[in-house]
Amino acid sequence: MVTDDRSPVATPTNFSAASTPSTASSTLRVRVDQAECTGDGLCVQLAPTVFEFDIDGLAYVKGADGELRTRAGASVPVPLPLVDDVVAAADDCPGSCIYVERPDGTLEAGPGS
Repeated sequence: MVTDDRSPVATPTNFSAASTPSTASSTLRVRVDQAECTGDGLCVQLAPTVFEFDIDGLAYVKGADGELRTRAGASVPVPLPLVDDVVAAADDCPGSCIYVERPDGTLEAGPGS
């Protein structure tokens, strides 16, 4: 289907991910080192769908299901729309405890990047 100006319109036959907000993951993964976390909350403010405080007052990553990943070293994929916010959280974290890693394990952002 096309509109009067001949631009395509999302229909069941031409529907694509490009026509809806992206929730896909980038190839980056993020993790928090709770041993270094100071609980300042900058990450939770910048990307609340990726980071959340647990009852211990420390930040943890959340999976796409919204559940905290509390296992030491747990990482989650970074959602595409939040890459800039997650990288900013890692770069600006007062505790230097957020690591954003590429698929090959090299650091994109965080301590030592």
